[in-house]
Order: sequence, then structure tokens, then C-alpha cells
Amino acid sequence: MQAVLVPVLLSGLLAFPAFAQQCVECHGKVNPSIVSDWKASRHSQSGVGCSTCHGEGHTSAADVAKVRIPTPEVCAGCHPDQVKQFKSGKHALAWAAMKAMPTAHFQPMAMMEGMKGCGGCHKLGIKTEAEIKELKKDGSAGFGVASCDACHTRHTFSVQEARQPQACQTCHMGFDHAHWEMYSASKHGVRYLLKQNGTLPESVAAPTCQTCHMQEGNHAVSTAWGFLAVRLPLPEDKQWAADRVTILKALGVLDPAGKPTARLEVVKAASVARLTEEDWQKERGRMLKTCNQCHSANFAKAELDKGDRMIREADRLMAQGIETVAALYKDGVLAKPGNYASAYPDLLTFHDAPTPIEQKLFVMFLEHRMRVFQGTFHANPDYALWYGWSEMQRDLSEIRHLAGEMRAAHRPAATRRPAAKRN
Repeated sequence: MQAVLVPVLLSGLLAFPAFAQQCVECHGKVNPSIVSDWKASRHSQSGVGCSTCHGEGHTSAADVAKVRIPTPEVCAGCHPDQVKQFKSGKHALAWAAMKAMPTAHFQPMAMMEGMKGCGGCHKLGIKTEAEIKELKKDGSAGFGVASCDACHTRHTFSVQEARQPQACQTCHMGFDHAHWEMYSASKHGVRYLLKQNGTLPESVAAPTCQTCHMQEGNHAVSTAWGFLAVRLPLPEDKQWAADRVTILKALGVLDPAGKPTARLEVVKAASVARLTEEDWQKERGRMLKTCNQCHSANFAKAELDKGDRMIREADRLMAQGIETVAALYKDGVLAKPGNYASAYPDLLTFHDAPTPIEQKLFVMFLEHRMRVFQGTFHANPDYALWYGWSEMQRDLSEIRHLAGEMRAAHRPAATRRPAAKRN
């Protein structure tokens, strides 16, 4: 790292007086907070001037288009290890994962590429040169391509800021990303917030998001179960194996016969699931090692095992909901949209589900099932039960009720039972 860092810093120091002074004078008037943030940064203290990251092409208001918007490769000039770790983790795949969602291409551009919805968080994913060019063409001017600045925000790029759990809050809260609410209300989160306000001393154990998900500062963020909480190989428990196959079919990863589809390659590319026992055990082992810093090995293993069992229980409810809707397709009660690849509902396209029963199934999977296992693993029983498990049970009840009504309405009028008379 030093071999790379020294020449980059030297070049920054040599360019610092002329370019930095010119930048500071102009931007101090136009957008002064950029300058004050940079002055408070380690970059400023180390002599890393504006041109080190933004290049030397932009020197006046007449050539703003020549400014270089940094990508991870620019950051790698000084931070090669961190960027290498980042590129091997799921954060680096965030943009690809968003683009892989079938319905992403039907959302308003401002929500996605404009980064006012999904793209606002998924922007930290690495983009190709073609994608960056497309962003510029759509009016984004290439902003949101640096990745690193999603956590180390411009222009302070503070390590201390990125280490705080609040750095994760913007993206990891609400709907299927309610990790902040789960963590901050858990005993882990409460203890850390009490450390932050000085109630507890700095010496007490209180894990942050980074403690568990970025062990020893490793930027390769990953988890054993992945985003979707489905994995291969199938479990020995026959019922759980059958339920997981049903879910994989509804995700379009397996066809109705249980064979892999082309979408499996998309799942692999986005790394949203662990597809080998070795990969899963590697991530589980890393988490156990982290838990063992504060808890006994037996306690940590037992707690994580409970999380696995909660996924099994949630999968039982989820599979029943999926099969109920799939049966409506099979019997012709519910029209199957032409973009669905099989006789199963396509959960990844259900942002735009055309009927209430399909919308209910989507929310059951991507919100309530998520909260069951995420609440469990984040040590938040309230989320696991009331916002997760109880909601899944309610979802299944409503799906069955809606299915019954739809079947009754689908039957020929002559075969329908007359409504019961009231006294």
C-alpha cells in the first residue's frame, strides 16, 4: 500500500499550492461548505488537494464539464486494500442487484438512475463505464459513482463518521431494509447509543453494525443467508426443503420442474444468496468469531441456530401463500401475466402486481418475511414477532380469504350457493 500511497501523495502535494488555492478561492464563494468540509479532512491535513481526486482539467466556470468525478479506482490510488475488499463484497454489487430486478426498468428514471428512490442507496455499487456514460446523458452528470462516499461522505471522507452505526441508517431502514430500527432498539444498539451520549463508558462492549458486518474493518460486507434468506444445498428436513423449492420457483430461480433457470446466473452475479455449503459456513464462521468476543461459543451458536429455525418457520408460511396463488393460475381463476416465466407467481416482478392478492404475496415475502429473520438475527424480538411473524400469519389468512372469494366469483352462476338469509 505504501508503494502506491507515496507517489500519489507526492503528486498531490506538488499540485497542492497552485490548484488548491485556486479551488478554495472560487468554491469558497460558490459552495463554501465543500471547502470547510475539505479543510476539516485528513486529505487536507495530508496535502491531498482537489486535483488529486478531481483532476486538473477544470480550472474555471467555463470548463466545469472537465471536472473528474471520482470512481473507486481513484480512491484505490491511496486505499488499494480497502477498495479491493469493497469490490469483493455485496455493497459493490448494489447497482447490479438493483438493475437485475425485472421491475427496475419500469420505474421512474428519477427513482432509479436519478437516485431519488432505489438508486439513492444502490448507487454505492460499482458501475461500468457505459453505465456512467448513460448517467451523464440522463442528466446525473456522473454524480454518485464514487461508491466510497456513500459512507465516507464528501468532502470530509471521515473514517470516524463511517464507523458510526448512523452511517448505515440512510439506506438500512424501513420496509425490507429495517435493519436500523432493529439494531437501534436491540440491546446491542441501545448500549452503543448510551456510549455515544456518555451514559456508559467507552470501555463497555457495545457492537455497531460495522462490528458484525465489517469485522476488523474489512470492507467486504457479506452475510451467511444473504439478502433473500434462501440458499443451497437444500436442507435435510423434507418439509423445509420442499418449502424452499417453492420459494425458489417463485423467485424464478427454479422452473416448475425444479431445474435451474437463467435467473440463477443473475442471483449468482448479484451475490444475494449463498449457493454452496462452503460459502455459507465461511460467513457463519466469521459471524460466530465476532459474537464470541462478547458471548460464549455455545450461546452464540445457539442464538444463530434460532435464526435458522425462524427462517424455516417463515418459509412454511411463505410456501403456503405461494402455492395458494399458483393454484389460482393453474385453475384459470387468476390470469397469469405474460411476463411470468412459469405457472408460479414471480415475486421479483411484484412491484407492479396487477391484483390485491399478488400485491399481498409480494409484501408477505419482501417485507414481513424479511423482518422475521432479520429481526431475529438483529436481536430484536419485537420486529421478529409483531412486524414479521404475526404479519405473515395475517398475510396468509388474507390471501386464503381473497382466493376463496375469487374462486366463488369464478364459478358459473348456476353453481353458486345462494346467500344465507338473515332474520
